[in-house]
Amino acid sequence: MAVDQLSRAFVALADPTRRDIVARLAVRDATVGELAESYAMSMQAVSKHLKVLEEAGLVSRSRDAQRRPCHLEPQALDQMTTWIEQYRHQAEGRFRRLDAVLAAMGDGPDAATETPEAPATTSEQHTTPRDNPPEPSRGAPS
Repeated sequence: MAVDQLSRAFVALADPTRRDIVARLAVRDATVGELAESYAMSMQAVSKHLKVLEEAGLVSRSRDAQRRPCHLEPQALDQMTTWIEQYRHQAEGRFRRLDAVLAAMGDGPDAATETPEAPATTSEQHTTPRDNPPEPSRGAPS
């Protein structure tokens, strides 16, 4: 199964060391040796991390005489950002619609279905047990 470049980029950034390498390269280009100084790992291990980042299109290496600096490729980050923004906008739209529904419902859970009632007239007034005490039951022992 072929893996697209966007998937490779997300997989590459799933590792905290690789995310840190990307953060360092965002500040300035660096060689494998310069990057390895920042980690408790060998240059070979850092090279393996860089290879994953290169395959994902996040990092490139150039040649400057004997020096081979690594360079962050911002267009790969732009592709990731575009993908994330698309779904963030969709999610925000759903939340805005939910907020509108909740606002239409009012404060209470039944506020949207209840209508205010008019005050009861004298003929509609309800009696309370105090006004009409219950009649004693007949035939039942007390």
